[in-house]
Amino acid sequence: MIRGERISSLEIVFKNLCKAFDHVKQPYLTNIPFDQITERDHIIVLGLGLQALNGYRKTNKLVAGIGLMTHPSNWPTLFMDYPVATYLQHSKWTADIYNKWFGKDTCSIWPAGIDTGFWKPKPSESKIDILIYVKFLWDQEQNRLNLLNPIVAFLEKEQISHRLIVYGAYDVKTYKELLASSKGMIFLCEHESQGLAYQEALSMNVPILAWDQGLWLDPSRFEWGETAPVKATSVPYFDERCGDKFKNLNEFYNKFPLYYSALNRSKFSPRDYILENLSLEKSAEQMSSILNGVYSLT
Repeated sequence: MIRGERISSLEIVFKNLCKAFDHVKQPYLTNIPFDQITERDHIIVLGLGLQALNGYRKTNKLVAGIGLMTHPSNWPTLFMDYPVATYLQHSKWTADIYNKWFGKDTCSIWPAGIDTGFWKPKPSESKIDILIYVKFLWDQEQNRLNLLNPIVAFLEKEQISHRLIVYGAYDVKTYKELLASSKGMIFLCEHESQGLAYQEALSMNVPILAWDQGLWLDPSRFEWGETAPVKATSVPYFDERCGDKFKNLNEFYNKFPLYYSALNRSKFSPRDYILENLSLEKSAEQMSSILNGVYSLT
């Protein structure tokens, strides 16, 4: 899952859960063989793919999820095949999809924590106005032509300094340095189950203007039997302290001046939102609450 300095989202989720437990001094073991699991152990499976539970024959209940499947129709018998007590999802809109297939309240919502000690504001003598973060999942060429290019043209016309970064084409050091030297960020992604990158920006106290078109657009959804429109969001954790959102290009033209004015008057406080809702400590507390519910701990 690690190639050079690029780390997969699932690897970050795993590492940040470990950091969260370290932060609250919760002891744990990682990746022990299934046959070494004891009856007293409480099991979290953050697997990648259907093979993640191959060979699991214990009776211990499982808190499983995030990467075991792309859609619940890929593994509709999961709860019958293994003693899964709850399936993890990062946010409500994705949990709603899984609950529809597996049954009401079968999912637990657990966002991975953001390492706010690492992703923290850094003084910078010179700052560009806007960092544009591009993560087009579908129809990439069309989105570049119809959304990204007009936004870049608008910023150039208004003489607003900007830089561009593309998902999958940077390392952590580069992203952190760009955030430290940026006043704000335009986030362009169709939807996110959590959105670690934009939340890292918020933790760096960089307010965001996010494209939030509102629907789940995965082209495979029809193969999975999802014929009705499904609501989705690119910023599942967000409030007025974090910045603003726009649905389409016309709304961008209307909202950007207001966002930019508030940005230059330091009216946003996105790091406060992250500290209150998505810190490592908050993530550990939420996972502990899930475990308590599954294992009936007091």
